[in-house]
Amino acid sequence: ERAVVRCVPSEPKLSLRFVLPDGSARHMQRDQAEPLGRALARIATNAAKGHSKAGKKSKKARAEGGAEGEAAVPAVRLFSRDGAAVAEEVPNAAAWQDGAVLHIGDARYRVERNPPALTELRLPRSLLAGFPVCPKVSAEFAVPQHCLFRWFCEQRPAAGGEAAGEAWVETAAAERVFTPSNALVGLRLKLRCTPGDGEQRYGPAREVESSGPVEAGPGACTFDARHLYTKKVCGPGSVRTVSYNILADTYAQTEFSRTVLYPYCAPYALEIDYRQNLLKKELAGYSADLICLQEVDKSVFVDSLTPALDAFGLEGLFRIKEKQHEGLATFYRRDKFSLLSQHDIVFSEALLSEPLHKELCDQLAKYPLVQEKVLQRSSVLQVSVLQSTTDPSRKLCVANTHLYWHPKGGNIRLIQTAVAMSHIKHVACDLYPNIPVIFCGDFNSTPSSGTYSFISSGGIAEDHEDWVSNGEEERCSMSLSHPFKLLSACGEPAYTNYVGGFHGCLDYIFIDRNALEVEQVIPLPSHEEITTHQALPSVSHPSDHIALICDLKWK
Repeated sequence: ERAVVRCVPSEPKLSLRFVLPDGSARHMQRDQAEPLGRALARIATNAAKGHSKAGKKSKKARAEGGAEGEAAVPAVRLFSRDGAAVAEEVPNAAAWQDGAVLHIGDARYRVERNPPALTELRLPRSLLAGFPVCPKVSAEFAVPQHCLFRWFCEQRPAAGGEAAGEAWVETAAAERVFTPSNALVGLRLKLRCTPGDGEQRYGPAREVESSGPVEAGPGACTFDARHLYTKKVCGPGSVRTVSYNILADTYAQTEFSRTVLYPYCAPYALEIDYRQNLLKKELAGYSADLICLQEVDKSVFVDSLTPALDAFGLEGLFRIKEKQHEGLATFYRRDKFSLLSQHDIVFSEALLSEPLHKELCDQLAKYPLVQEKVLQRSSVLQVSVLQSTTDPSRKLCVANTHLYWHPKGGNIRLIQTAVAMSHIKHVACDLYPNIPVIFCGDFNSTPSSGTYSFISSGGIAEDHEDWVSNGEEERCSMSLSHPFKLLSACGEPAYTNYVGGFHGCLDYIFIDRNALEVEQVIPLPSHEEITTHQALPSVSHPSDHIALICDLKWK
């Protein structure tokens, strides 16, 4: 028999579960610091109680006048794996070791301390043929990489007859991610997962069934041709980088978006479950080392993207925009990079509270209308410092942002950019001297804008037209500069955002031209592919933006 002990240093109590010889289950909570002898005495009392209850149920025993209810208290001892009795004064936390043997009368229990256990196992609500199904696996004392996975599909009813009960057929797949074929359309899936810890210890398996059947996929998608360039992860000296505004569900599923913004898009293709299928296949197929995403719903990050990209070797970081329930996510390939530190900021808060921005803050105070607008925005900057796992001397400052969206907000974006550049300078020059910068995002700025010019040239003049982007009454003129030599790695595509009423280039991957160079830019989908269903998003493209992808290498 098993006696399962869960003992975590951060918690005051340990728990102990076992089944008594009479079949009754016991679950005890004991203080970790309590002497073992007291826990054993309690087990003995419990066992005697169980025994006496079993006795009371037996009429035969009563008829024979047996002294039930006063069952003898069994001897309870704990022995270490080498057979020595564990002293009763040893605290519980030290006494209950893996492999120890608990004696309750004649019964023997092998102690399993902190065995692998699943705490959550979920399948996505929507399954499409040809698209990867990535389960959400949460476990304690186990890691998804070492769990065992077995996939099953429903058996089709025999022609003319109904299937007798639920019959499941095991598929050949034994991987964490399963891509159903067209042959499985109309059938539900089942996953059996056995948690493992990588040290040959396995816990009890759990099963989960899909809520609905596999549905037919959309056929060709806009990213299929791009995947031909990104089949393999690039070599150790290179960094494949993706920047992508994935269109938050909070904006896609409003009446306004269905009727005004994207009336050309089939309503089902705006639904989050459908778009997530496309998005997970798209991102997984890029084999990226670094992915910077904008407009990421918190639930999408936690329940969809993190489990999916984790299965493909990527670790994720999230930064919420408080007012909007969406934010920024940065994923990095864990066998290429480790995270050294995070330095995220909210532009408005940093501007007011950090000495770094005092000069800018003082200048801005001269323009109260603009200042008020800047301080109302909840825009954030996500900054992560990564270190190469193969060459620790190689570090990267990866910045990710989504600037203010309004077409007339050029002046606001310039201020946000100034805060961003000062903050990145603090991280990449002061905290980690001279580390290369990669600055990704949806800058909501075309190549002719002040923001683009400021980032790529290193400065902006006080007479630039963007200072009066919202008219003279909101003019705010300043001369700004930053020390970096940044280059748009993917150049200036005709557009990275293509909707019914607008198309233009708003997204960029800016790189430190002193330290990094562009190895290749993955071509954007053709104009024909983008406009097959009029504009974006569509049944074959999950966002109104297009992902930028490039392979960078250290100089």
